[in-house]
Amino acid sequence: RSEMNQSSKHLKVSDLRLSDAGIYICEYGSHTVSISLHVFKLTISLNGHFLPNEDPTLTLMQNSSHSQPHLSIRLFNSNNNTVTPEILQNEAPRKYILKLKQLKATDSGTWMCHIHSDSPPINQNISFNVKVLGFEKPDSERMYATVDSTVILSWHLNFQKIGWKEGFTGQLNWKPQGSTTTREILDFNVTARQKLHETKKSSRFWFEIPERKPDSTIKVKLPKVQFNHSGQYQCQLAYNRKYTQNMIELVVMKVSANPAGPLPKGAEMTLLCQVSSPLPSNAHLRWERVNGTQMDIKKSKQHEAKVEVNISAAGLWNCHLMEDNDRKISLNYTVEEAPVWISYAVIGAIIGTSVFMFGLVCLCIIIGMSWQRRRQRAKRMARARQYLLEKKTCQCQQ
Repeated sequence: RSEMNQSSKHLKVSDLRLSDAGIYICEYGSHTVSISLHVFKLTISLNGHFLPNEDPTLTLMQNSSHSQPHLSIRLFNSNNNTVTPEILQNEAPRKYILKLKQLKATDSGTWMCHIHSDSPPINQNISFNVKVLGFEKPDSERMYATVDSTVILSWHLNFQKIGWKEGFTGQLNWKPQGSTTTREILDFNVTARQKLHETKKSSRFWFEIPERKPDSTIKVKLPKVQFNHSGQYQCQLAYNRKYTQNMIELVVMKVSANPAGPLPKGAEMTLLCQVSSPLPSNAHLRWERVNGTQMDIKKSKQHEAKVEVNISAAGLWNCHLMEDNDRKISLNYTVEEAPVWISYAVIGAIIGTSVFMFGLVCLCIIIGMSWQRRRQRAKRMARARQYLLEKKTCQCQQ
């Protein structure tokens, strides 16, 4: 592992080890020069590959021919910010153990360990790499969509960006809104050569996998969203028997009318706008009529998932989902006025039904009165027969 440069008399030691520490003596003629070599070794657990919220351990060891000094140690993360680890000095000064807390994906990069000693004077920087596998957007996300629209759900992984060199697996799960059951709809794996392979778990699911996309992105396409497609879509990464996940909540909006169809003159209709899950406190639904007045606006109550408005005139109505005064999605509903003949037909049907019901009631009354008279007549005849029978019996006895 060592070689001498004959022209410069330099000694090169490759793959330096702790056991290489000591005093090196160079003799040239009557001249003698000695150099003391102090060796440091810094190692990081799991070869520097972690998932978010893991607690890495750094081990710093030193060796020299003289007594080993007590060291002052400082850590700087990839953003050159000072990090204060927990330092265990049970075996100091030969060995120091540094524990970090809950790494994030943004902590990936080159870190620096600065070693200082007053006697002997030491100021040494040792760099090391930290790779935290995760998502470029670590926070959960809520996505809004309208019925029959096209939605693309995507998760951008950071394994290419941070130069991740280990293989890992993952899967995409869907938990329908209001359900306690989670369904696996996609699984994938990434090789050590950073190649992403995806497998659709079932042909029954309605999503598509886009062909053209970056190699570090998990993406699914819902070409025609339905109300029951709402819920939580969770992308999970697994490495070294641990996992991390990121969730997108899909909220779907739909509008409807009761009764459906054209609005007859003089009639009323109820328009319903609803979403698939309760809204946060900073969001609400709002019905408003195009070119209408302030009286034509109806808002949902806090945390409610629907809003209704009663109307008696035709026109174009819009339902907006508002979040912090920002319009997220909208759906419109056109209320058409029924033709005159339909209105007359409806009025005629109502009048005809009323006349029919009146006639039916009258007929029931007449039938009831006739039945009552027959019943009374039958009672009178029965009493008369009973009277005659009693009278005849009396005459026979005389």
